[in-house]
This record gives sequence, C-alpha cells and structure tokens, in this order.
Amino acid sequence: MEKDYKQLKMQHVSGLTGSSLFDVNSVSLAMPLTILLWSVIQSRMRLFTPYTSAACFVDFLLNCGVTLVATTLYSSSPWLLNLLLLLPAAFLYISSPPMPIRPTAPRPPTKASDARKTSPDPLPMKPFITHYRGSMMVITCIAILAVDFRVFPRRFAKVENWGTSLMDMGVGSFVFTNGVVSVRSSLKTPSGKLPPLSMRLVASMRHATPLLILGIIRLISVKGLDYAEHVTEYGVHWNFFFTLGFLPPFVALFQSAFALVPSYAVLSYVLAAFYELALDKTNLGAFILTAQRTDLISKNREGIFSFFGYLAIFLAGQSLGSFALPRQSPPPKNASKATLIRQSILGRLVISAFLWTALFYLSVSYYGFGLGVSRRLANLPYFLWVCSFNSYQIAICCAIETVLFPNLYKAATREEEKQRCRDATSTVLFSFNRNGLVVFLLANLLTGLVNMTMPTLHMSVFQSMGILLGYIAAVAGVAVALDRLNVSIKL
Repeated sequence: MEKDYKQLKMQHVSGLTGSSLFDVNSVSLAMPLTILLWSVIQSRMRLFTPYTSAACFVDFLLNCGVTLVATTLYSSSPWLLNLLLLLPAAFLYISSPPMPIRPTAPRPPTKASDARKTSPDPLPMKPFITHYRGSMMVITCIAILAVDFRVFPRRFAKVENWGTSLMDMGVGSFVFTNGVVSVRSSLKTPSGKLPPLSMRLVASMRHATPLLILGIIRLISVKGLDYAEHVTEYGVHWNFFFTLGFLPPFVALFQSAFALVPSYAVLSYVLAAFYELALDKTNLGAFILTAQRTDLISKNREGIFSFFGYLAIFLAGQSLGSFALPRQSPPPKNASKATLIRQSILGRLVISAFLWTALFYLSVSYYGFGLGVSRRLANLPYFLWVCSFNSYQIAICCAIETVLFPNLYKAATREEEKQRCRDATSTVLFSFNRNGLVVFLLANLLTGLVNMTMPTLHMSVFQSMGILLGYIAAVAGVAVALDRLNVSIKL
C-alpha cells in the first residue's frame, strides 16, 4: 500500500507541462498588490504602528493568507482576487489623506565620534527590497507543501522538461533575490576594491559550509526515510541546498572577472550565453535530458549543469542590487525631468526590467533564437525569464514605496530613518526576510513531517486548506517570534 501511494505521489509531480507566462504573471501579481494594500493601510491609517496582536493578525492574513488563496482557491480566477486587492487600496488611497510620520524621541547632543551614526547610511534599509524578498519567501514556503495537495493546481508545479510554471519561477527567484542582497558586502568596501581571491574564497566557504551540510542532511534523510522524490528535478543525490551552497565560492571566483567585464549584468549574460552554446552545439543538452544514470555525474547531471544557469541568475541579482541597495544619489543641477527619472532607482529598475524582457522575447521568438524555456536545464531563456520577472516585480514594489512613503530617506538622523523604514515595512515580511534560510529550512522540515504522517493526495479541499493555513501560520509564527526576540540567524 505504501509503495502504491509513493508511486501515486511520483505521478502527481511527473510529466507536467506548466502554464502560460500570462497565467504565472496573473497569479503572482497578487504579491505586489498585497504589498500595495498593506502600504496604503499603513500610510493612511497607521494600523500597524504600534504593532499589536490585532495588527499582527491582519498582517498575516494579508501577506500570508492572500498568497495561500491565490495559489489554491483563487487559482482559476486570479484577476478576481487582484481586483479584490486593488479596489480597496485605490478607494483608501483616494478617500484618506496620509497620516503624519511618527515622531522619534529626541536624543541628547551627540559627540563628534557619533557623527557617523547621525550621517545618512550609504546603504540604508530598503522596505521595497525587504517586501519583495519576504513575499518571495512566503510563496516559496507555501508552494513546497501545497504542491503535495490536489488543491494546488498541477499547472503551478515544476515542469518536466520544457515550459513555464509558478514553481519554476520560484526556484530561480529564490536565487535571484539572494544575489540582490549578497552584493551588499562588496558595496561596503572602499572604492570598490576587492579583497584578494584567497580571502574571498575563505569568506565564501564560511557561507557555503552550513548550506552544504544541510544538503548532506537532506540527502541522508530523504534516502533513509524512503521519501518520495522527483529525480529529474536535480538528480539522484543533488538537492537545492547544494546549489545554494556552491554559489558563494563560484561567485568569489567570478568576481575576479569583474575587472575585465565591469558589469554583473553583462557578466551574467555572457555566462548564460556560453552555457546555452554548450547545450545547443554539443551533446550536453541531450546528455542532461536523456542519458542513462550510470555514474555520479550522470546520476546528478541536472543539478551539476543547471548550476551554471543559477550562477548566472545570482550574478544578475547582484547587478540589480548594485544600484538598488545604495542610497539614491543627489540629482545633477539643471537636469531634465527625463534624466532625473532615468537616473533614479525606480527608473533604472524599469529600464532593467525592459531590457531583460526584450532579451527574453528575443530568445524565445520565432524571429529570434526560437529557444524553449527549461528550468531543468536552467538554460538561457529560463535565465532571462527569471531576470525579467524579478526586475519588474521589484520595480512595482519600488513604485509603491516611492508613491506612498516619499519621505523615507529624508530623515535628519540614521536612527530616525531606520525607524521610518521599519514603520513602512510589514513585520511579517520583514521577519521572513530577516531569517530567510532558517525559515526555509523550517518549512522543509514541516513539509517532510506532513508528508510522512498524512495522505495529502486523499484530502478534501477543506482539510487541505486547514493544514496549509496551520502550516504557514506556524512558519510565520516562528519567523515573527525570532524578530520580536531580535534574533538573526545567518547561514
């Protein structure tokens, strides 16, 4: 009986072809629209300041509950849900004036040594980055368990070979958003000078080691518990933690090439293009898709070779982070309105989204390269799709912040600016972002626990939604509790 059920679960996630780009965009639009509604409520009503139990409940319903129903109950009518989010946000924005900024307690006069604390932070907290990374973590945590229930549509699950789906985008977005914030350390170095390669490799291994250990633990537990797994996803032994773990040292190596190609975006595209040439002009593509699993490399070929695509995605995320994370530089005198828009962070995000999207359609168009998207290969079209999707989603989040919180970065002191940014950030999303990998690990553990103890495929819609709601509430509860205790666990 157990073998029959394991086979049923394997069939549940095998041979899938995904859905259209419009479908993925329509469903995922609920995330920025939820951020819009939260931001309008906060800017007009200050509902989440102070952060009471009632405020936490509303925060959870908006930023976790909406994402859950968007991918389950409203999956067949995403635009109805989008309207249900957009209309109240528009009504509240039009009908209510913005609330005044919460004053900060006056501080005693500072000493000269405290000047750094009062001067503007060159790398301030950016609520729109936190919001997007947090919402991406929420939908990732929901999807990894929801995919095991029938209430989660098959078209959202990862495709077998060619096609696009919500979960295919989720994997790439997880890597992209990690790349966005990883560039912070290099932005802190004076005049952009890189430390020696040996130092970069040692530092990268400190980040890589915990992830590789998690990958080994997951491998042992999956094999030891005879857990149902889809081999064509990453291979027999490889898993996503290995992909994440090998990224830091390889990024450290590629930083040396930055002296030759002083653009993360160009560097990422060159890497993805060369990988695509190897797939198309050699037997590599056929080997990954059809070879027999006879040795260690062939058994894990999907994870090993798709790593090059994920490395390119990570570098592209660093490209976006390199101009989105620093403080907005003051505009030049007598600059035209077009120049001001083009040089603003929002303007650069929009231009970046447009360029990645144009390159993506060139790669898949009949009049372009005519390539197909493959998450299994992590090929050039998949790389460009991930870059395009994340760039325009982050641009939407930035536009929301720019319109609804225009005075975030005009505070007199760092402390006041930090308080303003914290007030403009959802605590639930901040908490998911703050301890992202720990939350992701917890979600994986709970997913395994649910699948080992419950026949998820045989559950009704009501039972499925109850378990999923309890699960994401538990994950969110741990995340918020860690934030309330001011605990940051970095892996």
